[in-house]
Amino acid sequence: MDRTKAVEQAKALVAQMTLEEKAGQLRYDAPAIPRLGVPAYNWWNEALHGVARAGTATSFPQAIGLAAMFDDELLEKLGDTAATEGRAKYNAYSKEGDRDIFKGLSFWSPNINIFRDPRWGRGHETYGEDPYLTARLGKAYVCGLQGTGDVMKAAACAKHFAVHSGPENLRHRFNAEVSPKDLEETYLPAFEACVVDAGVEAVMGAYNRTNGEPCCGSKTLLTDVLRGRWGFQGHVVSDCWAIKDFHEGHMVTDTPTQSVALALKTGCDLNCGDSFRCILRALREGLITEEEITRAAERLFTTRYLLGILGDGSEFDKIPYETVECEEHLALAQEAARKSCVLLKNSGLLPLDPATAGTIGVIGPNANSRISLIGNYHGTASRYITILEGIQDAMAGHGRVLYSEGCGLFKDRVEGLGQPGDRLAEAVIVAKHSDVAVLVLGLDETLEGEEMDAGNNAESCGDKRNLLLPEPQRELLHKVLEVGTPTIVVLMAGSAIDLSEAEEKAGAILLSWYPGAGGGKAVADLLFGKASPSGKLPVTFYRNEALDEMPDFTDYSMRNRTYRYYTGEPLYPFGYGLTYGDVVVTGVAADQSTASVTVENRGAQATEDIVQLYIKDEGSADAPPNPVLCGFQRVSLRPGEKKTVDVTIDGSAFTVVNREGKRVPGSGSWTLYAHTGQPDTRTFRLTGITAARADIRSGGKGGTV
Repeated sequence: MDRTKAVEQAKALVAQMTLEEKAGQLRYDAPAIPRLGVPAYNWWNEALHGVARAGTATSFPQAIGLAAMFDDELLEKLGDTAATEGRAKYNAYSKEGDRDIFKGLSFWSPNINIFRDPRWGRGHETYGEDPYLTARLGKAYVCGLQGTGDVMKAAACAKHFAVHSGPENLRHRFNAEVSPKDLEETYLPAFEACVVDAGVEAVMGAYNRTNGEPCCGSKTLLTDVLRGRWGFQGHVVSDCWAIKDFHEGHMVTDTPTQSVALALKTGCDLNCGDSFRCILRALREGLITEEEITRAAERLFTTRYLLGILGDGSEFDKIPYETVECEEHLALAQEAARKSCVLLKNSGLLPLDPATAGTIGVIGPNANSRISLIGNYHGTASRYITILEGIQDAMAGHGRVLYSEGCGLFKDRVEGLGQPGDRLAEAVIVAKHSDVAVLVLGLDETLEGEEMDAGNNAESCGDKRNLLLPEPQRELLHKVLEVGTPTIVVLMAGSAIDLSEAEEKAGAILLSWYPGAGGGKAVADLLFGKASPSGKLPVTFYRNEALDEMPDFTDYSMRNRTYRYYTGEPLYPFGYGLTYGDVVVTGVAADQSTASVTVENRGAQATEDIVQLYIKDEGSADAPPNPVLCGFQRVSLRPGEKKTVDVTIDGSAFTVVNREGKRVPGSGSWTLYAHTGQPDTRTFRLTGITAARADIRSGGKGGTV
């Protein structure tokens, strides 16, 4: 993409505008300028996991599920798919003269905040708790959305910059205090990767303050780091109505015009909200200059020229509406759903054989729920396949499928269906009359999500109070397990849930996240062995009591948080996930750029798995206490097959961040672990193997098993 040419075109166009016209273009709902041939443009659109909120679109798994794939190549394809459908819809809407909200090509995705605390309701919008994983996946999705051609296919936006992960009910007035070390080591790397490596076109500021400065008006973040240190050339957009928080919530300014001035001067070019409607008043008060208005307008029109929606157009103008939810895109969504599911336990119950399974009892409030398929920031699908429907389709012509809702999602009764507990007895009856029970539990966007807005239905603030299933579901789980029928628990959720009782008593546990509109088919494919589970946890699954050992939710310190700093034993560790194969790492040789890892499938079923590299600096006091992810690669193995794969080691793995927030060389002595999970005692205990290990000094190769 020729940014220099686009900048020149933008400057030439903006130079022809009146002051009022330029100021009007800094709103998300930018009006047309007919005399210059500039059509109206609405900047607000979403594509977190497929095009959202603008009608029919292919529905991918929620972002946390996409992270569980550990597959940046597929994620880039999904980004390209979303951009293709976005273009198809834009082309069709534009021909109808519809340029309203959610109809543009500037997608406010991905969300690359770090899921630092399991209580955060929006964590399922992210790629998990690890900065390196988030950086790699964020780059992939940005590259997929934007493309690599002469014209940008869509404009991606990295959000929310920066140090943003709850609490939701405080976000409009909260100050996230973060140390220089945590800022550089945890909260900024993914943003830097998207800006410097992927060339993301937009960055959205967060609602909160960071170290006293409102993020959408932060000189430190927007001026010094983003544009100064990283050389960002795109545009910055505020989170929606965040600028009015400057004077209403954060109290760092006294008036709307002062808030507008702070945002514009520090580099916020586009206002999602209505604060910039008083931008000319701020100019009259001497708080801003016309040059600052012009600068922001030029940045925004540069993006529009890069998109080819001004000027000569592009090849993307020919993308037809028929690409929306086409067969190829639906197949990609199914592939992603299968790869995203994480098998947390299997005592040998899975996979099921429909010919011999007998009667399957499908039980639970999420078993036949559409809303639990899609997460938040979702589009509309033309067809939904729930878990119940997927199992029914798989069992067609074979055994019987019984069904009971069992309980409500979070209340002790099913709304409008009698007294408390009236479905619990039915669930027990179904379990008793089944050869296998599939118990589908969890949450949905009404229980974990964003603070309520016009496009989100989250109850209260969307954060979780604890890591337990809602009480009616805990009772349902206990009663069904008490029956003694072999039971598979399918968890539909976007965050860590304490499944201790299921871990102890269920025959298998499959985490499906929010798998997308057709997710029920993908889950059934895994349950019945048409494919092997291969997803890995992008977050740590803690026991509920671990919350007592963590810093307060409002404390942004990384102490005893995430797998890099947690000192306890998790229920399931970051990077964990089983398959139907038996993949073993048998050797590794490594230097400071590449690890050659030998893997073998000693099982009887073909599978994909994830080779993961973790590194431990053995001599630096500034290194995290636990080994840290520094490379991964998905590998496919037939039964008995052995492969050697070269996995790139991230260069930052051999550095540390000191207390002053400076990234400096490490100690010179590192241990590299290669495994299909992290070097965690629970992983080794369950799989019966330990990681292959390489000791790296001064760039030399070495390896032991």
